[in-house]
Amino acid sequence: MSTLRDVAKRARVSPMTVSRVANGAPGVRPETRRRVEKAIADLGFIPNGVARGLKSSKTGALGLIVPDIVNPFFAVVVRGAETVARRAGYRLLLCISENDLALERQYVEDMISHQVEGLLIAPVGDRSLDNVLPLVQRKFPFVLMDRGVKGIDGDLVQGDNLAGARRLVRHLISIGHRRIAAILEPDNVSTARERLGGYREALETAGIAFDPELVAETSGDRAGGYSAMHQILSLHPLPTAVVAINNMTALGAMQAVRERGLKVPTDIALVCFDDVEHLAVLSPFLTVMNQPAESFGTVAAQLLLDRIAGKAGPRRRQVVLQPHLLVRESCGAKAGLPAPRGATDGQGTDDRDR
Repeated sequence: MSTLRDVAKRARVSPMTVSRVANGAPGVRPETRRRVEKAIADLGFIPNGVARGLKSSKTGALGLIVPDIVNPFFAVVVRGAETVARRAGYRLLLCISENDLALERQYVEDMISHQVEGLLIAPVGDRSLDNVLPLVQRKFPFVLMDRGVKGIDGDLVQGDNLAGARRLVRHLISIGHRRIAAILEPDNVSTARERLGGYREALETAGIAFDPELVAETSGDRAGGYSAMHQILSLHPLPTAVVAINNMTALGAMQAVRERGLKVPTDIALVCFDDVEHLAVLSPFLTVMNQPAESFGTVAAQLLLDRIAGKAGPRRRQVVLQPHLLVRESCGAKAGLPAPRGATDGQGTDDRDR
């Protein structure tokens, strides 16, 4: 790679003059500027932005840590955050924690050492406390996304998980389901706790007793959904519907259903959080409680930029984004199927949540 001194030699100027041209500083004669710019182009010189940032304490970089990039939800979150960062003149450095606490800790330390100006984090869960606490102690700008962390009173952008789960289960009850299972992550993940709360509230409102046997805890990926659904399919009697915590667990659950020789929704209904956009285009199938994933990224990035710029006060800011229900075939409502055995007419549901 060409260096600043190489450019200076070719343009017959001092390295300081090259630096001034590269940084757009005034006070350089037009003829000299043209000569330096031509030398930069000829040599393919790229100014060292990191070194420049270290001198000014402004690296122009933000960090982003998400647990998974295979999940389309987080992929869209990243897209939203990157758009806001880019428009504000920042680069976004992406790290994937793979829901691993040690890896998450390493990335937090790496981001600090690389002097990013702020950090966006979708944490592993409550166990991320020890990883996030150093940011609080350093007064380092950060915003949590999707998941909160018990003990951390920082900026947070999240979905209305309790209301979303409640509405999703109420929809199933309104079309006749009463024995409804759930595939959830462990309760040390805030989204899982809140969605379990919404699930239980919907059952209680409809006069349906909560049965812990119908709740399968697993990892929030496709493999987790696959194993959890096999667990659910071993129950007797079989549930008539299953609520999955996200789209990836729903895909794994679908695979398990097919391996058992069963069909959705004929034999068992399946609904989940978060839409799979590209699959919905090919086959509008899964009924979902869809969250505005891109807004998670755009809102969180803007909150972070405000905090970096000193526009945010010392108090925690929390933004709760509302999901919306997309009814498709997988719940049975659009397939013209008869109500499941043992079903009611849905009395006890809230019409606002239908």
